[in-house]
Formats: sequence, structure tokens, C-alpha cells
Amino acid sequence: MESTRSDFQGTDAATNPLSILYQDDYLIAIDKPAGLLVHRTKLDARETRFAMQLLRDQVGFRVYPIHRLDKPTSGVLLFATSSENAQILSNVFAERAVDKTYQAVVRGWTDEEGRIDYPLKEIRDRTTDGKARVDKPAQEAVSSFRSIAKCELSNPVGRYSTARYTFVEITPETGRKNQIRRHFKHVFHPIIGDRKFGDRAHNAFFREALDIDRMLLAATGLSFTHPWTHEPISIRKPDPFPKSVRSLFPSLGKTHI
Repeated sequence: MESTRSDFQGTDAATNPLSILYQDDYLIAIDKPAGLLVHRTKLDARETRFAMQLLRDQVGFRVYPIHRLDKPTSGVLLFATSSENAQILSNVFAERAVDKTYQAVVRGWTDEEGRIDYPLKEIRDRTTDGKARVDKPAQEAVSSFRSIAKCELSNPVGRYSTARYTFVEITPETGRKNQIRRHFKHVFHPIIGDRKFGDRAHNAFFREALDIDRMLLAATGLSFTHPWTHEPISIRKPDPFPKSVRSLFPSLGKTHI
């Protein structure tokens, strides 16, 4: 490891420790809470808590994020224990040698399974406006999914007399910015709680009637060959959402996910 110093210990790490899903000499995986940024960014300059710094304070040495999750997305987030290890792990991700799984609750009833093959153009923001090419063509973006459970609530939302939702498992084949969120908006099944790409009426229903105020998208699994031990590694986050979400889908208790 690059550092094993314990001079990073902080109050936040002691009182609100992050949940560590896997740890060895080379990498650490945590369960990132929804609403927590991975690292500092100009897009949210007022934020003061970041997964990278919190984990550093908790374990006592510097850590290096290998990929990112959007702030409202929870779940499996991988860090390396040194900059050298980070380069090796980043190459594994760049070579698409990592299988990723996500779970989400979306508006409406989806097909039992499907594959969304819809290229995405780069999203420009305050940190990339000066670098992004306006004429850059859309990039390949593919997401596969399967329906795990469905429900219909007797609550009128929007122009419908009832509200239908699907609990889906998603396997992204590419890793574009906001890919899953944009893909499910594209197929008219936006993710519940997504304030950027979602449905305002259904988001409000979950927030006001069900007291669920978060985006219902979670990274639930990473599988790859360990670059150092060469053994298969599978990091999982079961039950990514509160019981109040799972209770909407009675069949979840009978379904292996």
C-alpha cells in the first residue's frame, strides 16, 4: 500500500462509518449512500461531505476512486489503495472486463426483459463546457434489463387512475454519463426519484404519499477477475432500498434477486 498512516482519522468517520462491502491490500468497496458525492466537484461546490474523504478518514490512508456513481445513486463503489493499484484497476474497467448490475424502480410496467441500444451525446456542464465538442457524435450506449417484480397502486397519478411500477435489474454494457437514467427516460420508463430525467408527478407521489425521497437506482454488483490474485471476485449489495420500497412489491419476497 502507498500509505498506512492513521493521521486522517476524523469525527465523521468515527460516528458515521461507511459500510465496507469488501477490502484487501489492493482495493476497497463501499456501499455509497444516496446523496453522497464521490469526490469534490464544481457542480456542487457547497457540498462538504465526500465518499473519498470519508473513507480515507475511516481506514486511515489515502484511497483512489476507480469509477463514479451519480450523487443520488447508492451502492457498490470501488476504490484502490494506491495510485499504482488505481491505474491497474482503471484499465480493467476501460477494457470492459467488469460486469456491473444495478437495480431500480421505474414508472410503468416494462417488458419482462429488454435491451436498450440508444447512442448518447455527451452532456455538457459547468466543468466540461470548455472541453466538450459541440459536434461530437453520439457514443454507443447499451443497457440490458429484466423485470423482477411489478405492482399497481390504486392511487391516481398524473392522467392515470392507478400507478404502475416495475422493479428492474439492469446490466449496462457501456458506461456513458447518466446512461441508465437517460436510457429509461428514452423508453418512457423513467426512474422514480430522478429529479433530472424523471417524472415529476410520480416523484412527488413517492415523496408526499409514501415518504420516499430519493432516487431509486442502486449499483448492486461488481464482478471481475482480481488483477493481483487472478481469482474471480463478486461484490454484492443486497436489498439496496428501504423496506418501504420493497413492501410495494409483494412478489419480491418470493423472488431471488
